[in-house]
This record gives sequence, C-alpha cells and structure tokens, in this order.
Amino acid sequence: MEIENLIKLIKTVSESDLTGLKYEENGVKLHLTKKKDQVHAAAPAAAYGADQAVSDINVPSAKEAENTEVTASQKPAGKIVESPLVGTFYAAPAEDAAPFVSVGDTVKKGQTLAIIEAMKLMNEIESEYDGTIAEILVENGQPVEYGQPLFCIQ
Repeated sequence: MEIENLIKLIKTVSESDLTGLKYEENGVKLHLTKKKDQVHAAAPAAAYGADQAVSDINVPSAKEAENTEVTASQKPAGKIVESPLVGTFYAAPAEDAAPFVSVGDTVKKGQTLAIIEAMKLMNEIESEYDGTIAEILVENGQPVEYGQPLFCIQ
C-alpha cells in the first residue's frame, strides 16, 4: 500500500463512524481503531530488528488537526525541513551508528539529515537548504506525521 493511500485510509476512518478496521495485503497488516476522536494505527516498529514490539501511532482526527494548527509565533525561527511522509524518524543509519547531523553542524542542500521508515521502507530525508542545524525538533524513534517540522536550519 502506498503512503498516499494509507494517509487517505486513516483520514477516512477518522472522519467516519467506524470504530475499527483491519486490513492485510502482501503480508503487511494494518489495524486502525478509533477512540475519543483519534485513530490509533498499530504497525510493527521493526526498523532495527524484528523482535521489537508493536507500537501505537496516534494520528489526530480531522477536527483535532484543524484545532491544533501551528501559528507563526509557535514555529521555530529559520528554515524548516518538514516530514514528507508519515513514519518513524531515525537520526542515524543504524542503532549503533552516529547520527547523520547534530545541532551546530553545517549542512548543504541535498545532504542526508535523517531517515523516515514507512512500511518497512527507509526514506532518506535530505536538506532543502544550506546552513547550520539550529534545532532537531523530533526524537530518534519517534513517529512523525506528514508536514511535521523535523529540523530548523539557520
């Protein structure tokens, strides 16, 4: 299933009266349940090993998303690199490796900043700007949403 279709599915379940949905395709299992106007997507978080437990990813409902829009005063100053997809953020290429970048590092446009795992595919996140990493806005292993700010570059 492509990421765009997954996002549409999550939004559809979120906006509907359904309270749960189970879907399986080519060995990939997806289970969505809705409680208190939120959709919980349970998926394997096995980026570094199949023995890790299943994690719950909270995805805000459409109503919550409208109410939690970030205002200009809440956005960090500088150029923001946003997540191009929903997945799990990894700051390093492997569990025991050094992170791609740290605060204070100088980066060039096209340089790899992190990896986002989505449906067992590792997607490199490249810098859209030249500059210095002012802030890393997410933790290693944290679930991220489409459009969520990841890095602030000065």
